[in-house]
Amino acid sequence: MAKVLVFIDNPGASLKKSSLELLTLARTLGESTVAVNGDVSDAVAATFAEYGVGTVFHPSARDLNDFLVAPKAAYLSAAVESAGAGIVLLDNSPEGKEIAARLGVRLSAGVITDAVAVEADGTAHKSVLAGSYTTACKASTPVSVVTVKANNVVPEAAAAPSSPEAVTIEVPADSTAAAARITAREQKAASGRPDLTDARIVVAGGRGLDGDFGPVEALADVLGAAVGASRAATDAGWISHDAQVGQTGKTVSPQLYISAGISGAIQQKAGMQTAKVIVAINKDSESPVFEIADFGIIGDVFDVLPQATEEIKKRKG
Repeated sequence: MAKVLVFIDNPGASLKKSSLELLTLARTLGESTVAVNGDVSDAVAATFAEYGVGTVFHPSARDLNDFLVAPKAAYLSAAVESAGAGIVLLDNSPEGKEIAARLGVRLSAGVITDAVAVEADGTAHKSVLAGSYTTACKASTPVSVVTVKANNVVPEAAAAPSSPEAVTIEVPADSTAAAARITAREQKAASGRPDLTDARIVVAGGRGLDGDFGPVEALADVLGAAVGASRAATDAGWISHDAQVGQTGKTVSPQLYISAGISGAIQQKAGMQTAKVIVAINKDSESPVFEIADFGIIGDVFDVLPQATEEIKKRKG
């Protein structure tokens, strides 16, 4: 049976849905262990037991968050060796990908990103070319490091809870890893909406909104959705860059992706092509977005979005 290590960074008061998906996937692949960075609440510890985790690793150093990702990769490398893991699973976030890359260098391991499924032998499946094809790839090294897209696994607790063993891992001393220190942080104001990469529904706007994201945000709020944007919209300063979806932004894989006023260039497709259902709204009938959309609406977003919002309010109310 394969040994699988899941890395969970700063779990907080409760685990994110994407973390629960990784724990579920790990259990289907073999014997699951967790390397956690940050404090573990009683609720999180109970969740580890519910999901059948055998061992929970903690770093000896408590200041990993004071640096960039290199010390986390060093800690994770030591945890992999201690666990004897053959597969390492991480979030498909930008930081998760960077940690995976650094871990691959430390372990001389193959690294696979943007996976939507993983088999017990380490074979990972990726959705490519706007979802037209699914590819299979497998690392030829003893350890395989894989970042997994959210919303591709249904979280499910184990049939019987486990009693995880807590193990402290000595973080290797590495002067270059800690060469840059984070000196200050500024908390981002909470929007009340779900995290973009974890959301089951995403409503995204682009150049066609001409700077007015009000209709997109209104629809997102009635749907309980996250708000995304194209690079053109973020570069124009209409919305913050952390909402950008695409090749140079975040990768999302929601159950429903609503594209409003976005042309659907290949850079945008790269970030949302694995969405289960894509609805495109654009007044240009020749827009490339309609080539990948499951449902297309040719019309002005300022007419379509408010109507959709009001109709949903009526049905919910």
